[in-house]
Amino acid sequence: MAPLISGRATAEGTQRYADRFAGRLPAEHFRGLDGLRCSTVGVGTYLGREDAETDVLYQDAIARALELGLNVIDTAVNYRHQRSERSIRTALETAIRRGTIGRDEVVVATKGGYIPFDGAVPRDARAWFTATYLETGIVVPGDVAGGSHCMTPRYLRDQIERSRANLGLETLDVYYVHNPEAQLEAVERPAFLARLRAAFAALEAAVGEGKIRRYGTATWNGYREDPRARGYLSLEALVAVAREAGGPDHHFRVIQLPYNLAMPEAFTRANQPVQGELVSVLEAARRLGVYVMASASVHQGQLTRNLPAAVAELLPGFTTDAQRALQFVRSTPGIGTALVGMKSVAHVEENAGVATTPPMPWERFQRFFSAA
Repeated sequence: MAPLISGRATAEGTQRYADRFAGRLPAEHFRGLDGLRCSTVGVGTYLGREDAETDVLYQDAIARALELGLNVIDTAVNYRHQRSERSIRTALETAIRRGTIGRDEVVVATKGGYIPFDGAVPRDARAWFTATYLETGIVVPGDVAGGSHCMTPRYLRDQIERSRANLGLETLDVYYVHNPEAQLEAVERPAFLARLRAAFAALEAAVGEGKIRRYGTATWNGYREDPRARGYLSLEALVAVAREAGGPDHHFRVIQLPYNLAMPEAFTRANQPVQGELVSVLEAARRLGVYVMASASVHQGQLTRNLPAAVAELLPGFTTDAQRALQFVRSTPGIGTALVGMKSVAHVEENAGVATTPPMPWERFQRFFSAA
């Protein structure tokens, strides 16, 4: 295996990156995560075929994004059967070799939880899983929920190593437990919290070993649901679990959840208790010191066309609906970075165009909801 790229994103490196865009991009385009300067638009790598052509598309898109002021890259070990992580590795190695970017200037986030195939779906998935995970002792019967999700310490340690190798990085800047609420399909909440505590303890150990820098949870429904729903997650409760696992200086610092014009619950729904008060998850994250990455910013392409005319009126100065949808997300109080899948250079250039405009001030942003 080729040597891993040493280092990690740093406050100095990401500030250096932001400084290179002074005069071209507004200062508000970069926001703070543990002192890092993170772009308000980030590259997602979820969608696409599992083939070499799509690998190259992602490599080119990431290279262009780094040139245009987007220094947050999001992926997961199971995206495109590990091919997205490997595409990022090629893109980063090339950009670093060319001097486009330093390792300390880019924030790379990945996830573990769903059992990933290796490059393609195997002919006999059951036999492959048995040989890869059961016979090696990485997973034991009873660890897996819903046939595909695992978050035991042993499994997460294995997945971190796979992601480090795939990405070619010595240290992963952000590591998420991927959709932990999937475990609630199989176990009751006390058992779930015990599993989560063990997972967080393993991630704290990985921080101590320099394999990851910080961790969090990447969810779809958990933080947005009614508190009575089986899959509901309380951010305050998860931060408390992290405190149990890592003490007052724990490294649970980031969450990811979907947020867009069609799915505004993270901002509009007061379903998260914080010190006895129900607030939105974005407000809860602010109070608890957790950075928020928004996934599905353009709703997997559904918000890139045919938006109501009122949206264009409220968001003047943009040429496409995709840009308007992104501007809405990055302007929402409490959102740190709006992630959007980009596997073409044209889409990168379109989306990066949003970064040339500051996020909307609150006075203008709130008009969306008064109009609604």
